Amino acid sequence: MTALADRTDDRWDDGLIARSRRDGDDGALEDGLGSESDEALVRAVSGNGSGSGSGSDGGKAPAPPASPENQALRTRLEALRHLVGLSRTRLDGRTLAEAGRVLDEAAARRGLSPHHTVVAVAGATGSGKSTLFNSLAGVQISETGLRRPTTAAPIACSWTDGAAGLLDRLEIPGRLRRRPRETGEAAGALQGLVLVDLPDLDSAVGEHRAHVDRVLALVDAVVWVVDPEKYADAVLHERYLRPLAGHAEVTFVVLNQVDRLPGDAADQVLDDLRRLLDEDGMALGEHGEPGATVLGLSALTGEGVGELRELLGQFTQERGAATRRISADVDRAAARLRPLYVADGRPEIGEAARADFEDRLAEAVGAYAAGLAAERAWRRNANKACGTPWLRLWRWYETRRAPQRLGGLAALAAIGGRTFGAEPEPPAEQEVTARQRVEQAVRSVADEAAAGLPEPWAQAVRETAARGAVRLPEELDELAVTAGVPAGKPPRPAWWPVAVLTQASMTLLQICGGLWLVGQIVGVLEPRLLPPVLLMAAGIVGGPLVEWACSMAARGPARRYGQDAEQRLRQAAAGCGRARVLEPVAAELLRYQEVREQYVSVVGTGPVRGTKLSTTRR
Repeated sequence: MTALADRTDDRWDDGLIARSRRDGDDGALEDGLGSESDEALVRAVSGNGSGSGSGSDGGKAPAPPASPENQALRTRLEALRHLVGLSRTRLDGRTLAEAGRVLDEAAARRGLSPHHTVVAVAGATGSGKSTLFNSLAGVQISETGLRRPTTAAPIACSWTDGAAGLLDRLEIPGRLRRRPRETGEAAGALQGLVLVDLPDLDSAVGEHRAHVDRVLALVDAVVWVVDPEKYADAVLHERYLRPLAGHAEVTFVVLNQVDRLPGDAADQVLDDLRRLLDEDGMALGEHGEPGATVLGLSALTGEGVGELRELLGQFTQERGAATRRISADVDRAAARLRPLYVADGRPEIGEAARADFEDRLAEAVGAYAAGLAAERAWRRNANKACGTPWLRLWRWYETRRAPQRLGGLAALAAIGGRTFGAEPEPPAEQEVTARQRVEQAVRSVADEAAAGLPEPWAQAVRETAARGAVRLPEELDELAVTAGVPAGKPPRPAWWPVAVLTQASMTLLQICGGLWLVGQIVGVLEPRLLPPVLLMAAGIVGGPLVEWACSMAARGPARRYGQDAEQRLRQAAAGCGRARVLEPVAAELLRYQEVREQYVSVVGTGPVRGTKLSTTRR
């Protein structure tokens, strides 16, 4: 879920902030990721655990050599840390809490002894887990009996020193820490193993179940002990095995009390148990493939216990359980975050969407109308310059008469700084329509950019576009004035002087012909009617012809002049829209792409998993 509604504008530069904090200086994460845990994570991912060995140093020791598995995990943890940092202003703390917990626990575990493997023995009431725990330890450590629950708190048994820090992390007090009885070669096979007996996972005491949940979230591996009667228990499968299906490589599932099953019944129960685990989504380590180990034994008679001891010994000597457990935790956190980072959409604004957005803005600002007005102005200027003087005189007379007819309206226009014949102010309805067009254009391009993105990022894109559109209509109104038709008269082409001179010649012909005719009438000149009439006719006919020819010739330049004016206004509106909406949206999409890349790094191909021991059947 998102927390976008309460954000302020100054919190949207988190990409740069997060990148500046990648050195672990002050990038405290929400929900439990404070500066101390960040420093611990830096030490952990760098492979520099504190401490000097496996002695009584609290369980801290230098990190193991950088194996491919450890290198892959370090890369994924660093990517997860960056991912959380980049997502803090897009996702709420509860959504990132699981990822923060994984980072905390990874830093804590990788800062402790890598030479120890902590394995929990868990099971339901009556499964015999405490008996198995005692059998593996070779000494009566955990109480057994018919009274339930028998185990009230986690009890630990460590085969080597130096596990104090690990047990402190599990909150197991010193009075509940034990050492096995065996020594020599038998004990050497389990060097580095820390075995923890847990209370019953289905205990009627809530505190016991809380112990189980807390320890299971921290141990490196788990031995699940089931019995022939409750191996299909819904609590076990639905609450534990199914959610932890991704932790199959650090999981052992042991069918205890097989001595109670006659003949081939044990094999049948084991096969059914494998079927249930497969339905839970837990991979089984069969045929040399990595996965959960499933076997049958009897803790009471000792049948199969030696086999389990051998498997645990080899598992411990690999010293890869902690890395695999953390990798599985990262996988689980990444799977939960997948709907928030992965979708079918592409983080970009298509060319068609950009073109449509710019067209809508041009329509809202009136670019087409401005182009038509510029074209009319150019042609009107051409008509004034190339028209007959008599027509221009008539037009001047009409303009002189118009203010007298309109009276106060013309005066009001003059007071407003506009001459008669200028474009009137758009009515309020047109202004509302223009604003609605701008808002619709912004919504359309935001929806196009957010299409297919995960909901938090789609919402962030829409809100970014909405913030940019707040002042956009007003800025477009200013552009309509400053970038519209330029002030003054349109420029004149090179042929205009020739047209004006020709039109003047036609006027002179009319004047000369008229004077000649008047002279003949008054008797000053010799009466010859035909020459002055032809001279006047040439001027009268030639003047309109010149005006018509000029109007035809003016169409092309007038159209180009109008198109240039329209294009200038379109480009100005498009630039304003890009600065206010498209560029911020593109920046938000870039942030999502950066986060998506970090998520891909978190998921990766998973660490280079070691091959887990093959399943041993009874």
